[in-house]
Amino acid sequence: MPMIKTFNPTSASRRHMATPDFAQLTAKKPEKSLLEGQGSHGGRNNQGRMTTRHRGGGHKRQYRLVDFKRKNDGVPGVVKEMAYDPNRSARLALIAYADGAKAYILAPVGLKLGDTVMSGPTAEIRPGNALALKDIPVGTQVHAIELAPGRGAQMARSAGAAVQIMAKDQGLVLLRLPSGEQRYVLETCRAVVGQVGNLEHENEAHGKAGRRRWLGWRPSVRGVVMNPVDHPHGGGEGKSPIGRPSPVSPWGKPTMGKVTRKHKKASSRLIVSRRKKR
Repeated sequence: MPMIKTFNPTSASRRHMATPDFAQLTAKKPEKSLLEGQGSHGGRNNQGRMTTRHRGGGHKRQYRLVDFKRKNDGVPGVVKEMAYDPNRSARLALIAYADGAKAYILAPVGLKLGDTVMSGPTAEIRPGNALALKDIPVGTQVHAIELAPGRGAQMARSAGAAVQIMAKDQGLVLLRLPSGEQRYVLETCRAVVGQVGNLEHENEAHGKAGRRRWLGWRPSVRGVVMNPVDHPHGGGEGKSPIGRPSPVSPWGKPTMGKVTRKHKKASSRLIVSRRKKR
C-alpha cells in the first residue's frame, strides 16, 4: 500500500509538506503507444472564454489513454506495470492482453504485478475485472461506472473512490455513491470491481505555493480585500462585512450554497436521495 512521506522542517515549505513515496510504482517510462499530446488551455473553453479561474502555467504533461470502456471481453490480461499519471489522482496499471493489445486501467486496491484481469460476463468478481452491473452481486464495491451503456466510465474514477451496489430492480441497479447520494443506473452499464487505489492521496500536503503552480493553479485573491470596482464584496474601512445577504461571485451571481442543478434535468428521476447535507 502506498505511504505518505514527510520531511524534516529544513525550510518553511518542508515543515508541513507530505508527498506520496511512489513505492508502488514500477514503470520507469510511460507506454509510448498509449500517450497523446496535451496542450495548455489556461481554464478556457473552445471559444477562448475563461470558464475556470486561477488556472494556467504548470508543468507540461502528456495524456495517458486510459481504457474506460473495457470492451476486450473474454481475453485475459496480465498486469505488467504500475504507472504514475500526472492527469489524475489515481495510479494506472498497464495491462498486456493475450491477443497482443496493451491498455491502461485505473489501478484498484489489491491489484498487483502479475495479476490477471478480464472483462465480460465470464469474468470473476475480483478487483480489476469489468462486468455489467447485473452480473455483480449486491453489496459489492465497484468503481469506474458507466452512466450509459458503451459510453465508458464516468463515475467513481478518483483515488479512493468506491460505490456500493445496494439493490437491483426491473433493469435498474441502485448505487450508493461516496457523497452519500443514492441513484439508479441501467443494469447493462459496466463497472469495475473494487475500490480505486492510492488511498493516501487525501493526506498529501503541497507545503508551498510553488508546488501548486507546477500543477497549473494560479493565485486566487479574496473578494473582500478588493476594491468595489473589482468585486461586489470589496470596499469598506478595515475588515468590513460583505454588505450582502449572501456571498456572490465577481459578477454578482449567488454562490456558496446556491443550487445550480437544473430542476428539469432528465436524470433527476433516477436519483433516490441527494448527497448528505452539511
